[in-house]
Amino acid sequence: MQISELINFQKMSHSIVDLRSDTVSQPTDKMRARMASAVVGDDVYSEDPTVNELEARTAAIFGKEAGLFVPSGTMGNLLAIMVHCHRRGAEALVGDLSHIFLYEQGGASHLAGVQLATLKNEQDGTFSLQELRRRIRHEDCHEPITSLVVVENTHNICGGKVVPLAFLDELVALVRQPGVGTGSARIALHMDGARVFNAAAALGVGVERICRDFDSVSICFSKSLSAPVGSVLVGSKAFISEAHRLRKALGGGMRQVGVLAAAGLVALDEVVPLLPKDHEHTKKIAQAIFDLNSPNITVNLETVQSNILLVEITQPKLLASELADRLGIVESGEVAAGVTGKNGAGIVVKACARDWAFARLVLYHQVDDELVELAIRKLKYVIGQYDLRWPRE
Repeated sequence: MQISELINFQKMSHSIVDLRSDTVSQPTDKMRARMASAVVGDDVYSEDPTVNELEARTAAIFGKEAGLFVPSGTMGNLLAIMVHCHRRGAEALVGDLSHIFLYEQGGASHLAGVQLATLKNEQDGTFSLQELRRRIRHEDCHEPITSLVVVENTHNICGGKVVPLAFLDELVALVRQPGVGTGSARIALHMDGARVFNAAAALGVGVERICRDFDSVSICFSKSLSAPVGSVLVGSKAFISEAHRLRKALGGGMRQVGVLAAAGLVALDEVVPLLPKDHEHTKKIAQAIFDLNSPNITVNLETVQSNILLVEITQPKLLASELADRLGIVESGEVAAGVTGKNGAGIVVKACARDWAFARLVLYHQVDDELVELAIRKLKYVIGQYDLRWPRE
């Protein structure tokens, strides 16, 4: 390539398909309009009518008594832990691959003074109920007191798995058994439902059914629902009253925040119905990768259930981070090979990869049919390159 050609190539505006997370989704036009015209008040005094509407409506959808708007899902989960584990020496049981354990800075311990004990997550996002029963602590003065069990649904690191309803029912039956727990104190159940609307879409049931027997649920509006900020924590009136008080201590007391809550109201009407399409797109990309029959990169079609796709790296000489880096650049040969968008420029696919044996792709409603086709085109080309380097033996 001549220098002048290289300069022109570098100046081309590449088509970007950002699949790092559904947190990169953008507020819709209707959200922006509703935010601009939102009626607001001081939410610390519970006087913001738009926030009050979002809280009440979300609680009703989930079959709970009340709701609380918070800046993030991390704060929602932390507040649930603080309310449920209010006694000193309390312990919460969580999955070892849960977001609460891996990616919330251990806030349960250093902010709430609550010990997290982990249960091994199975590939479907569940954990062994037999192990759970063995791990529940009673009135032994040497031990912490089990006060809370947390389920993540859908399960992020397990690949957007939808936790089966049968498992949830069995879990509830176990912790509600007479004699389980500490004396007269019952063990609370919290659901980290950051993407619970995706679980409902996949199962074809309402979120109320999924969360029916849980004491609290944290629901994120800024992931697949594409609002710019915020989560809602739902539960009983007494639970939310205490969470409201503790929110202030965590710096989550917001004032005229109806400008943000307004987007959540639109999300319930406009974006929730679109979630099945995101799941279709995810499965379409998964099928395209699977059909390549690559010896180096693959997917497990049977485990693709929602809007998260784990692209498995089976080649030991290839790191997930290297795959992500390669998807994020455009080589000159790609354009010549026709791996381009409508404008003739190259395709950049942004993927998420840490120290995992997989790269993660997450779909959301702004990744439309055209962008899905671009992502597939890029993935096929890059995986083909790796297959030429490491052919099947």
